[in-house]
Amino acid sequence: MDLDHVLILCDEGAPEAEALRRAGLREGSGNTHPGQGTACRRFFFANGYLELAWVHDVAEARSDLARPTRLLDRWAMRRGGACPFGLVFRPSIDDVSAPPFRTWRYTPPYLPEGMAIEVAEDVPLAEPEIFHLSFQRGRARGGREPIDHALPLTTIARATIAGPMPERLSEAARAAEATGQIAFARAADYVVTLAFSGSPASTADLRPELPLVLRW
Repeated sequence: MDLDHVLILCDEGAPEAEALRRAGLREGSGNTHPGQGTACRRFFFANGYLELAWVHDVAEARSDLARPTRLLDRWAMRRGGACPFGLVFRPSIDDVSAPPFRTWRYTPPYLPEGMAIEVAEDVPLAEPEIFHLSFQRGRARGGREPIDHALPLTTIARATIAGPMPERLSEAARAAEATGQIAFARAADYVVTLAFSGSPASTADLRPELPLVLRW
């Protein structure tokens, strides 16, 4: 499986996106998720994207359908102990196998009938939420979003999640780590580092506005 995108839960409207814009990234299209109560701003790269999301409709996010995703819990507790990140995977090209971890099927109304998002089971709130898009082939909206940023950020090579996570990672986190595209590290505070292809020698640390470090 391949990393499709990284999710960071932000304040309403994701004003944190301005830190990315000031750093030289071009913003792509945003999105809303009817029935889920969330919306997002997005920044695209050659092989994936970064999603800054927030809850805009608490009632929808608290519904029987959406509540099990725990997006509302993570968003409400993003400064109170919950990991504010999500990792979203898609099958590798020509890979038709099931995700390598136990999942439950989430069928939000914004997906066509018959499609579902696979949500990893038994992931603690101290770890990032992990999703698998079995229906996704290639990067979403390929060729329709800007990827020519002022910084030379082309292909996401690895995402490193650091924070106060359990010493023993969940089955899904270990499977994500086994792809070689994800690494985990223990730290006092949550931060995700996106390393881009090449030999990263430059760094942009967007904290405290956004718990994100870019390396290229």
